[in-house]
Amino acid sequence: MSRASSELDPSLAARLHPLARLPAEWATVLARLGEPSYRGQQVFRWLHARGVFDPAAMTDLSRNLRGTLAGMDIEVPGRVASVHRSQDDTRKLLVELADGARIECVLIPMGRDPNADEVDADAAVIDDEDGDDEVLVPSNRRTTLCVSTQYGCAMGCTFCASGKMGLGRGLDPAEIVQQVLLARRQLGAGEVLRNLVFMGMGEPLHHYDATARALRLLTHPDGLGFSPRRITVSTVGLVPGIRRLGEDFAGKVGLAVSIHAPDDATRERLVPINRRYPIAELMACLRAYPLPRRRRITVEYTLVAGVNDSAGQAQELIRLLRGIRVKVNLIPMNPIPGSPWGVPADARVAEFRDLLVRAGYSAFVRRRHGDDVAGACGQLAIHGRSVVAAWPSKQEPGG
Repeated sequence: MSRASSELDPSLAARLHPLARLPAEWATVLARLGEPSYRGQQVFRWLHARGVFDPAAMTDLSRNLRGTLAGMDIEVPGRVASVHRSQDDTRKLLVELADGARIECVLIPMGRDPNADEVDADAAVIDDEDGDDEVLVPSNRRTTLCVSTQYGCAMGCTFCASGKMGLGRGLDPAEIVQQVLLARRQLGAGEVLRNLVFMGMGEPLHHYDATARALRLLTHPDGLGFSPRRITVSTVGLVPGIRRLGEDFAGKVGLAVSIHAPDDATRERLVPINRRYPIAELMACLRAYPLPRRRRITVEYTLVAGVNDSAGQAQELIRLLRGIRVKVNLIPMNPIPGSPWGVPADARVAEFRDLLVRAGYSAFVRRRHGDDVAGACGQLAIHGRSVVAAWPSKQEPGG
């Protein structure tokens, strides 16, 4: 049975959290109660498009159905425990889940900096090259949400607070989607949530099945209806997951890959999973990724002082990426407690970027957002109790 057909399995539909059901699965559940199939689409719209979880407010449903839904525990599986607002208006949301686990997601304003060499975190990730209705939304009103997919992370990247925290469990699809619904409630007057980046706590492709279902829910036209190209999934380089993402979504979902070093020896110091999927294998996978016309893969490269920020390493990176349609997002390391690594000098960052640009690459330096509230790249971490994974999924080993 294919992954697409398995999503209509009646037994699976019944087991899923209400927020994790697609319209056809809602129709399957409601058919057992004698309801017509179109009711599934209506319920899905109330939950996802309108963010309404009180059945009494679902006014186009029958009274009997509203009463039935009231007994199904239809609710968001978490709550915003606190909001930390940065000086630049980045908002880090601490979300408490039903089992007590706590995760973080981050709302990032998208206004561009006058300095063309520095861009917002999302601007260097989301491609606008094939055009859309961006002109209808003022840039200072657009926001991006950085979404978490796990409670902690198993990848162990040495410059990342989530990696140092370790893995508690993977989030189920409802817990991933709820971050978007909860974040929408935090938007100010005139703000529009335009982009999603799966770059929060956790490795999305280490928890592939839940991540893929969340993508299908978020892009469904009867729900939030995000364009796949408005969503970017970030990975440290899990090759099987990259292949599945390309196959399942035809390359339409944006892909960001954390390279961080152009050679295996250095990359293994920073990203332990490189021992399992070395650079040559990863590059071969990226060359085969089914990129749509005018789209590019984002290469994430965290610059660590004295480790991977030399001019020679920039030249090695240039050779490594030759022939792959990429843009490079340079991220000066954000400080985290207990890390042995340092922040590179601005001049070193500028030299590294300039070498890439002169070689013909689009290269950007990511402007820090929310570092004063520990909400910047690599700073998300919650220290708390670990719990057993609730969402059944084949997960790649952490290396």
